[in-house]
Amino acid sequence: MRINLFSRHFARFIALLMVSFVLITCTSQSPKKPENIQQKSELTIWWNRGYYPEQDEAIEKVVENWKQVTGNQVKLSFFSEDDTLKEAITALKVGNPPDILFSERADFTLIPQWAWEGKLADVSGVMEPIQSLYEPSAIASVYLKNKATQKRSYYAIPLMEQTLHIHYWRALLQEGGIDPQNLPQNWSEFWQIWQQAQANLKTSGQTEIYGLGLPMSVESSDTYLIFEQFLIAHDVQLFDEQGNLQLDQPTVRQGIIDTLNEYTNFYLQGNVPPAAINWLNADNNTNFLNRSTIMTLNPSLSIPGSQREDQDIYQHQLVTALFPNTPKGQRMKHLVSVKEAVVFSEAQNPKLAQQFLTYLIEPKNLSAYVQGTGGRYFPVMRQLWNDPFWQNPNDPHLKVASQQFQSNKTQPLYHVINPAYAQVQTENIWGQAIKAVLTQGVSPEQATDQAIQRIKEIFDQWQQK
Repeated sequence: MRINLFSRHFARFIALLMVSFVLITCTSQSPKKPENIQQKSELTIWWNRGYYPEQDEAIEKVVENWKQVTGNQVKLSFFSEDDTLKEAITALKVGNPPDILFSERADFTLIPQWAWEGKLADVSGVMEPIQSLYEPSAIASVYLKNKATQKRSYYAIPLMEQTLHIHYWRALLQEGGIDPQNLPQNWSEFWQIWQQAQANLKTSGQTEIYGLGLPMSVESSDTYLIFEQFLIAHDVQLFDEQGNLQLDQPTVRQGIIDTLNEYTNFYLQGNVPPAAINWLNADNNTNFLNRSTIMTLNPSLSIPGSQREDQDIYQHQLVTALFPNTPKGQRMKHLVSVKEAVVFSEAQNPKLAQQFLTYLIEPKNLSAYVQGTGGRYFPVMRQLWNDPFWQNPNDPHLKVASQQFQSNKTQPLYHVINPAYAQVQTENIWGQAIKAVLTQGVSPEQATDQAIQRIKEIFDQWQQK
């Protein structure tokens, strides 16, 4: 199968990482426990509260079992998704961070920066023995660069991963005159059917239903994740094989312009709810579940997960679909966000923290935790995919979503190439470009040039950090 240029770049990039790593370590198939900790200390863990109670219960069970095995004490504290990073940032400023932090947003915002700045402990002792158990995208996501050493190493522990999924209402699509059993695989035709269905519903008097539930706001992290997936579909290569920005290349600039024009036209043509320019992360979910949109994209399976108690909705009314082929007719490469736990370099108990993480990622423990997310997140270890939970032929959503995570179909976020890109994601540069087109009357060409200029400034600033 042909792969696009960036995929070849990424494959070479991963190969270089792995070659450099193999030169300094050997691999085995089971976790190697760090040296035993003689002192019985209290480990401090700050953890992102799960979307489902089962997720929190799973980590609590791992903690309790580890306490019984080791005799150590653990103070496990749960925080909301918003508060987890806020509390961590404050704790770092005063020099009193927890031993372990897990945040569902840190992987694409602060972890690359913290690794670069030397604020994270090197966890190679945990990762080296088991790297072969992980998917390549998971390994690449935590093998980060440190400014002081100018070398890459393991600065986080991959726990699970997520990607974008397409959801739609079967009945609304049918009412709009489209056969839901035969969605086109051609890129342009795929996006046209939702617009056509909206037009048909409007003719029949259903004027408050929109074809596409796509976020257009700076405030939603979904906006840039979806836009970057569109960039991948359009084969836009932001980096060269050496990891250097190539935004000044005419073909790259034009690719961004074309992608921005396509994405914003969905809104300008009236196929996206007007409020989408102000949506927060949950708003595309809410509008979709209220059946105000026929389809939406979401970076987890939280939408079908929220309907699991109603089996008619879960099994029949709500559909999860694969992406169409790219405009060049190739199979889609899926952008994955790997969720990671970290140990801070200023942690009071760094060795104890690594001992706990070694226990957590034993396959049986990690499997239970990831399953506790109810399919909202997916395994990063190959062998965990063999569990019947992920291979259930009667679950229409897991069955489709699991196909997206095959090793040759995934690509990690761009910060694995250069940590400066984490700031691009934090500032939601693509969301700002979309907003400029939709609310300020800026042309896609101007918005692209503004985005390119800001990205280059960010990269220049990072070189000075």
